[in-house]
Amino acid sequence: MTLQEFQERFGTEEACREYLYQQRWPNGFVCPKCGHTEHFNIKARGGKLQCKACNHQTTVTAGTIFEKTRTPLTKWFTAIYLVSEDKRGLSALSLKTKIGVAYQTAWSMLQKIRFAMGSRDEKYMLNGIVEMDEGFFGGTTEGSKRGRGTEKAAVLVSVSLSESGKPKFARMQVLDTVDSAAIKAFSKVRIMSGSEIRTDGLNIYNCLGAEGFKHTAINFDEKNRPEHLHWTHIIISNAKAFVQGTFHGLDAKHLQRYLDEFCYRLNRRYLAQDLFAHLTNACSLAPPKPYYALIG
Repeated sequence: MTLQEFQERFGTEEACREYLYQQRWPNGFVCPKCGHTEHFNIKARGGKLQCKACNHQTTVTAGTIFEKTRTPLTKWFTAIYLVSEDKRGLSALSLKTKIGVAYQTAWSMLQKIRFAMGSRDEKYMLNGIVEMDEGFFGGTTEGSKRGRGTEKAAVLVSVSLSESGKPKFARMQVLDTVDSAAIKAFSKVRIMSGSEIRTDGLNIYNCLGAEGFKHTAINFDEKNRPEHLHWTHIIISNAKAFVQGTFHGLDAKHLQRYLDEFCYRLNRRYLAQDLFAHLTNACSLAPPKPYYALIG
């Protein structure tokens, strides 16, 4: 959609609510309490829906990231549109100016959208041939180390490859410690059993063979084996540029959600024309994320 087409389609609260209704209940209303499929519309109470069986009242925003929001849905939809259109990532300061909200509101909205991105990608598991390596993210300080042993935030990065060797899907996880336990925990929930995981020769990856994976470990040699972990290294480099270029570095506290955004965009790079629809759907299905949980 062009900006004008977007504004014509989603210029009213009613239009936004109707779109969310279709996203949440594409096959018709289902009561979140009893599962009944018939309801009354209570327009006098802000568009609430009342189940005809149990009288439970709900709204199209209840149980989503929009729950209890005081920000109009038109501004939420504009934020989602802007995020879907800006490949470099949208800062809270920029969103604040574009939609006319306080900085804290803009920051909270973007964090909730990123949370929805991560929640959506939780449903997918890597499979087949998977590259795995660690990256280190964060601002540099005088005298700081580079690579392993650094004070920066450690991030485990995995990328599944197609039969032609191109990246299909990527996942990133901020780690408290880089050890075998963290590798096991990530792999069990992010990678399908039986997949081939390719790593460098670091001994923390040796546990993978006993966890139901085919493990191929090769010491990294940029000169003689530049193709080894090629795509993982490119994606780590691009993720660092994304974080540093738009957001000028982040601490580990909020880094995960920005990496979730990077992966969400990467994993849907061939769906750019439909990204608004995909992202709105993700926001309508993700659970609530109150402000205190965002800053905690």
